[in-house]
Amino acid sequence: MDGSAFTYITQQVCRAFAGRGGSGSGSGLVEVRPAVSRRDVDRFVKLPWRIYVDDPHWVPPLLTDAKEFIDPKKHPFYLHGAAVPLLALRDGVPAGRILVSDDPHYNERYGANIGCFGQFECIDDKPTAQALLDAAAAWLKDRGRTKIMGPIDYSTNYPCGLLIDGFDTPPRIMMNHHRPYYAGLLESWGLVKAKDLFSWWFLDPHDMVSKWRRRAERLARRGGVTIRPFRKEDFVSEINRCREIYNSAHRNNWGFVRLSDAEFHYFAKRLARIAIPELILLAEVDGNPVGFSITLPDLNEAIRPLDGRLTTLGLPIGLVRLACRMRRIKTARMMVLDLRDDYRRRGISELLILRTLDYGKNTIGYTGAELGWTLEDNYLINRTVEAVGATPYKKYRIYEKSLND
Repeated sequence: MDGSAFTYITQQVCRAFAGRGGSGSGSGLVEVRPAVSRRDVDRFVKLPWRIYVDDPHWVPPLLTDAKEFIDPKKHPFYLHGAAVPLLALRDGVPAGRILVSDDPHYNERYGANIGCFGQFECIDDKPTAQALLDAAAAWLKDRGRTKIMGPIDYSTNYPCGLLIDGFDTPPRIMMNHHRPYYAGLLESWGLVKAKDLFSWWFLDPHDMVSKWRRRAERLARRGGVTIRPFRKEDFVSEINRCREIYNSAHRNNWGFVRLSDAEFHYFAKRLARIAIPELILLAEVDGNPVGFSITLPDLNEAIRPLDGRLTTLGLPIGLVRLACRMRRIKTARMMVLDLRDDYRRRGISELLILRTLDYGKNTIGYTGAELGWTLEDNYLINRTVEAVGATPYKKYRIYEKSLND
């Protein structure tokens, strides 16, 4: 759809005189429009500063990263998919936003006709939220889609899920954080639960690493398993090995769609900037890769005081502060824990977790780590994670709604 046609639809569907809504609203016109101009893109990415102004746990994202994520010229999703960021204005003031996307790879894989919404942020006001969702639905209907699902930023390979439990701790790297009233806004539009996701927390108060070490070593010997760190000098080949395992491990998971080659390499290059090779582990049996895990330092710890900026008055002050703070990070996130199907239930997941915990706790000095997310009904991995000492501490929800109602 071209810009003029889309503007026409948003004006027809999404302009309404809204009465008094919630605590963040006033009366007046709600207008939803694509954030395509430089000014509107800037207002789109900066809206969270208004929403979370009094939230002590929110972490301001880096503005450069936030803009790149929705830039069709820079993000590889747009090589095969389509998306548009929408901005809601109440009386001319930014009051909400949403990113609506259409991934043909997902629909081809599942024989589905679904589009997604993500990056949802809104004042506590139902008319504003409903105008945003109406606009997203109109865009998807125009592309022939009959169902909407989210929050999902492009696909489940990216940040997804609405936080519904665990508001009292900060989000970890590449995880969402939301206001508690968001669930009510989404559900008032008719969205219903599709799936819940769990994030887990490791503190290791009972020194699980020491308790499990003998058992882990016995499992490794019995299964001929070798755990080794990622070889940066063989970057391309290592990435290809990980990609094969990733696609194999997730092919039967709910909502999974393969990353394109461009997306996978985009992820890999970005993660390589902050990754610690000893915390990217590959599991091999007889020299063949069968599993891998990726654990990253929680970059959110380092960027939180920067207020989204790496430069001040043209000087790289934030960049210098970031480099200094990176060395003082005390928590991490295990964001990938994948095995080929035929190597599950052999203790390899436990080996990867324990090797990560051992290095993170006893060499780097981490005081805690998140593992997430996992599907609520992935009982095998959830039991494994619990067995090595993790507890669920955050819950996220993905919603869905038919557009034919």
